[in-house]
Amino acid sequence: MARTEARLDATGEVARRRAAGAWEPVAPRTDWARVDATGGAEIDRQAAVDDAEAAKDAAAWARRVRRRAGLSQAEFARRIGISVATVRGWEQGKLVPQGAARALLRVIDRVPEAVLALSAS
Repeated sequence: MARTEARLDATGEVARRRAAGAWEPVAPRTDWARVDATGGAEIDRQAAVDDAEAAKDAAAWARRVRRRAGLSQAEFARRIGISVATVRGWEQGKLVPQGAARALLRVIDRVPEAVLALSAS
């Protein structure tokens, strides 16, 4: 695999070099005319698409965390002290885990047996 280095100079220009060769400029790829022509409706539409994609990703992640713990939705909800409806909402993308719930899911994702053993009582 060849090594590629990049640098940003004081004027904002980007250059790269491959395998310790000569520095070559990197042409910008942004179509600023298209960016400037983008209206509010298009921005709102794209934001909605981005939000839907994020919810779908969060749903898949929540489902994976629960399945990795080897628990049903009902048992998972009981163990972490939330409603089954919340777990279903997460897994269907209707709700997105926020704050403490998101942090708890991260811990469960990394060490499921430790957190679930503590909350089993």
